[in-house]
Amino acid sequence: MTREQRLAILGSDAVAAIHARVAEAPEPSDDVVDALRRIMTNPGGPIPAASSVPAPRAA
Repeated sequence: MTREQRLAILGSDAVAAIHARVAEAPEPSDDVVDALRRIMTNPGGPIPAASSVPAPRAA
């Protein structure tokens, strides 16, 4: 959705209220930024290691 589409749907008063509310929010701490960076760069979590159990033999 483009900025213009959001403005058309919400109206300028709602967008201004949202911007004012966001401006009130404190800056995130370094710990929060680090945690979010890990999530955003690897959203599925760590890749599981290969199993040490041998695969079954084909019959």
